[in-house]
Amino acid sequence: MPRMNDTSRRRRFADAAREERPDLALLCLLVGMEADSGLDETGIDEAQIELDRLAGQLPFSPGGPEDWAAALARLLGERHGFRGGPADYQRLGSSLLHTVLRRRRGLPILLSVVWMEVARRAGAPVYGVALPGHFVVGFGDPYGSHVLADPFDGGRPLSSEDAATLVSGATGAPLSASMLSPAGSLDIVLRILNNIRAWASARPERTDVRLWAVELSLLLPSHPAELRYERAQLLVERGDFMTGAKELEEYAEVVEAVRPDAAETVRHEARAARAMLN
Repeated sequence: MPRMNDTSRRRRFADAAREERPDLALLCLLVGMEADSGLDETGIDEAQIELDRLAGQLPFSPGGPEDWAAALARLLGERHGFRGGPADYQRLGSSLLHTVLRRRRGLPILLSVVWMEVARRAGAPVYGVALPGHFVVGFGDPYGSHVLADPFDGGRPLSSEDAATLVSGATGAPLSASMLSPAGSLDIVLRILNNIRAWASARPERTDVRLWAVELSLLLPSHPAELRYERAQLLVERGDFMTGAKELEEYAEVVEAVRPDAAETVRHEARAARAMLN
């Protein structure tokens, strides 16, 4: 099956992000299409089928939140070996759902997506928990009886103290109740794209990856305005001085009312970019 062109992929991603109930797995797989030229519609279908297959291996209605968490840990953590380690932070593939499904390795947030999508298909009361620096999953009522599990560690159950330790280790701050709230699908996708941007930022030769991650983020209904500035800077860095300068000027207009000094700095960058054409 032929691969969609850039415009068709972006349109499909934007449309999927604006669904009343966004399909988290589909959005993650469309992110994968940007990174992997070998991923086509057939590959997306195969990844969705694999999630269905894994869900079919779970016991029917095993019990309460603890039972669901234990069942997922046995299936995904023990039987199929889904987990992560330090080396996985160095791979772009650790942020791509189709690659994580194949390798059984990934970042905490992508492994959590696998857990959530498999558990959801089996009828589990599951949700994502966007702890600072370490994404995990929850089962049950997030505002009542629930349990947390860490897919990065094969599904290890997390007590409140364990969660607090993860947060403290990542930020030095204490755990707050708001950190345990369910993460929305679009928030999860934006965090995945932020991870990809961070991966590419540490590799100056991969501005191509950083650019498409920014551009996909801008297609989400809600995103930080600063991403427009980052895209303009990337365009200039990649040699598209005219377009980059134009977008820098447009961003300066946006921030003029609240940050006039910053707007003037951005305009100076735009003039410098245009000068590169001379």
